Amino acid sequence: MTIRLKEGYDIFMVTIRPVTEVTESLVEAYRVLIPQLSSSSNPPTKEALQKILESDSAQILIAEDKNGAILGTMTLIIFHIPTGIRAWIEDVVVDSSARGQGIGKKLNLTALDLAKKAGAKTVDLTSRPVRKEANQLYKNIGFTERETNVYRFSFE
Repeated sequence: MTIRLKEGYDIFMVTIRPVTEVTESLVEAYRVLIPQLSSSSNPPTKEALQKILESDSAQILIAEDKNGAILGTMTLIIFHIPTGIRAWIEDVVVDSSARGQGIGKKLNLTALDLAKKAGAKTVDLTSRPVRKEANQLYKNIGFTERETNVYRFSFE
């Protein structure tokens, strides 16, 4: 999926695509992007990214500009459970220099399209309340808040 964005007076192209190989530019992009998403997580290593690519259920999507610079990323997980095929979106992050231009929306729409094509009944995600723009984006796309409790067990 390709979108046109306007930055100042320059129009440039951004392409959303699944990652097919772990490159140094991907590792570097995560080194820059993960701190913008989480202060408690370290960027993934090349080996960790390779494990994600080798997974049967996870897919990394990236947003690249016309020069191949990675401006954003997300992970789409599609999995089978007894009640059907489900999907989950994780670790959505767009570089602070490129926010507000529709990149996050196009990443999510691409993920929704891939999940639908895979037969998923639902797609879930979580977003911290302080991420007001992201939460508004998800609502604008059509995500609805669920009345549920989210629990976490941490091994750290």
